[in-house]
Amino acid sequence: MQSITKQSTSPSARPARLTASTLALIFGGTLLAPAAIAVPDRGPADTGWAATAYRGHVDVVEGPDSDQHTIDGVVFDDTNKNSKQDRQERGLAGVTVSNGRDVTTTDSRGRYELPAFDNMTVFATQPRGYQVPVDEDNVAQFFYHHLPEGSPELRHGGIAPTGALPQAVNFPLAKSKLTQSPEQHCLIGGDVQTYNQDEVEYARAGAFADLAARDDYAGCGALFIGDVVGDDLSLYPQTRELAGMLNGPARFLPGNHDLDFDAVDSEHTFDTFRAKLGPEYYSYDAGKAHVVALNTVEYPAKQPAAKGDYTGSLDEKQLEWLRNDIARVPKNQLIVLAAHIPLLDYADQGSSKHQVAQVKEIYEILEGRKVVALGGHTHSIENLRQGDSLAGWSNLFGVDGLPFTHITAGAISGDWYSGQDLAAGYPLAVQRDGGLPGVLTLDIKNTEFKERFNVRGEDDSLQMALGLNTPRYRTWYAENVARKGSAPKFPDPLVVSQADLAETTWLTTNFWMGSTGSTVKVTLDGETTEAVRTQQMRGEGQFVGAEWSDPAAVQEQLVHGGSLADRSMHLWRLELPAGLAVGEHTAKVTATDVHGREFTETLTFRVAE
Repeated sequence: MQSITKQSTSPSARPARLTASTLALIFGGTLLAPAAIAVPDRGPADTGWAATAYRGHVDVVEGPDSDQHTIDGVVFDDTNKNSKQDRQERGLAGVTVSNGRDVTTTDSRGRYELPAFDNMTVFATQPRGYQVPVDEDNVAQFFYHHLPEGSPELRHGGIAPTGALPQAVNFPLAKSKLTQSPEQHCLIGGDVQTYNQDEVEYARAGAFADLAARDDYAGCGALFIGDVVGDDLSLYPQTRELAGMLNGPARFLPGNHDLDFDAVDSEHTFDTFRAKLGPEYYSYDAGKAHVVALNTVEYPAKQPAAKGDYTGSLDEKQLEWLRNDIARVPKNQLIVLAAHIPLLDYADQGSSKHQVAQVKEIYEILEGRKVVALGGHTHSIENLRQGDSLAGWSNLFGVDGLPFTHITAGAISGDWYSGQDLAAGYPLAVQRDGGLPGVLTLDIKNTEFKERFNVRGEDDSLQMALGLNTPRYRTWYAENVARKGSAPKFPDPLVVSQADLAETTWLTTNFWMGSTGSTVKVTLDGETTEAVRTQQMRGEGQFVGAEWSDPAAVQEQLVHGGSLADRSMHLWRLELPAGLAVGEHTAKVTATDVHGREFTETLTFRVAE
């Protein structure tokens, strides 16, 4: 393995911007190490979000209540932001409140009433123009757990006994111009998935340092969609510490690595997650977007079970809540449906385990709505558009075409923090699709949205990696595909022989957020040609192997470890002319996304005799 020289620079320096040519060299094993990145701590207490955030808590009025079959309370405008309803503070009408199954709205005085049962979570749906309080770690506070006897004995603690129902559970809200605005920027973070303190520091130096430097998501906030940690639930306090770096509210969803694996039954498999971070599922509004956060991980009812025994599924209680929640949302709102295991995806299109069993039922609930679905879990980036189709979806679920956009957000951990270390303080961690780690942002105006992916440590201009898929590369792939992490470095990845050109050599463009409706054009020697997408998403099966791979990513992964980018729904390629002259050539690649945004990179390579 090639040694890596880490640069020592000023802690305030940002990394030098990566380019497509730089990536090709990095992925080929020649590391151009960026400068060290500063890791911002919590913002100064007297400026920005830190100064203006509405900090508080749900007001649980001591009881017990004389009626133990009903939970009630009030949702109110907390004008002095002390989390209690003072005499002059009015209740808010029309706010949605749920017990995780039933859904109601508050009356003219802000009052609600719901059936009560053991092991329920009662939560309020944040309405447009208001914001729920956050705690000192920026974690949104909008819920109350009711579990009278507490969790069964669990290694990581679970939920402490709550006792009998309190007299009331009141939900404070504060007026917010941020959530009133029709323009929202909703941050979606996939798979932080820290297994130890070293990986917590990778996350801190990477995506969370980026987010600490941004201030555009204070309204909609940041939603982390599962696998918040990697099996070790004792790391939740460190997760909260990372959330404390944000400039907006943080919300979380559970993933298959956030489970209490020692739970005695499926009712308690997410108790520690709930105790430390919040409900398994819920909703909230920002602008004209209604965000529905689902738990799509189901663990077997019979214990003990192996860690991999989960499936992608919603139980009947959550499905009932989803029907009731959506029924109360006006038709003129955008539904943002977020989950850990995606409803459907490309990476695992042939597997019923890693997609959601009730996908057709969910589609029926959302029929006639404007929707975008978001997922994590696969450690890849996918931008699937309405009408896209794959053989696996049809065979497994009877879905012949997507009814709306589905986006897989990628992972903050990338490929589980694998690969060579960068001087910026984290591993390269190239994802399964060849994309780099980062975060997704939905830029929303009224009910229209545009998706934006930010590579960790970079601005949003870096959207692709370029490479050369030559016969020499494909031979090297075949010889080393079983030696992942220990393969010899592929020599001279940007050199192609005339003999290779006489066979078939492609210039490849991995356009990470590319989709149906995107184009990739290559200008070479003054002539512009449109590249061809390898996976057309027209009902075909998945194309897998060296011919369909991202050579730049694979050259990193086989040498330094990680997954293998041997299939992609966002790879374009252009066959290079057989008569290309000996010498140096520069290809200018312009990728245009479905929204008409153009991104340009260049790749310089050499033709040898």
